[in-house]
Amino acid sequence: MKFLFDLIPLLLFFVSYKLAGWNAEACQHFINTYLSGIVSGGSVTADQSPIVIATLVGIIATALQITYAKLRNGKVDSVLWFSLFMFVVFGGMTIYLHDEDFIKWKLSIFYWAFALGLFISEFVFKKNLMRKSMEEIIQLPDQVWSRLNWAWICFHTAMGFLNWYVAFVWFKGDTSSWVSFKAFGATGIMFVFIVGQTIYLSRHMKDEA
Repeated sequence: MKFLFDLIPLLLFFVSYKLAGWNAEACQHFINTYLSGIVSGGSVTADQSPIVIATLVGIIATALQITYAKLRNGKVDSVLWFSLFMFVVFGGMTIYLHDEDFIKWKLSIFYWAFALGLFISEFVFKKNLMRKSMEEIIQLPDQVWSRLNWAWICFHTAMGFLNWYVAFVWFKGDTSSWVSFKAFGATGIMFVFIVGQTIYLSRHMKDEA
């Protein structure tokens, strides 16, 4: 359920981008009439309006997601806070400068920052964040926790480069295809990785039993 909950802003980003793309001129009019104060020059072109709308929806959805989590659980995962921070910074630049490159870079930098955080925590502060976040749920040998941490570091590093390649090489100039990759391609890869991780961990859980 948490995986699906985390996907809500992403899915809203995708849907709003597609809807805005189908109604680009209407979105352009809306932005230039009501949101001119938050965009450079006070106006955007019809081609720029879908990414501006989608980014704004993504920021609002993430903020509401955090609010809901806070009200329901009394606390919010640090990853969610970081996601909102990244969305506000890179999304804000995308909206103000109406330049989709910033929101594309946001995903790669998010992946790399996550991987760097795991690496620094493990080898500088001697804390395994994967173990800290999951140890209350499952018990694993020390070497498996270390492998798990390395798996997440490598996975997020690779995903950062994959997003860069898709956004700026494979689909260069084709933001619509990148949005589809972000919503379904990257999410699908993450799902497969989590399933593989679950299968791997289940073997060791049985061994421990």
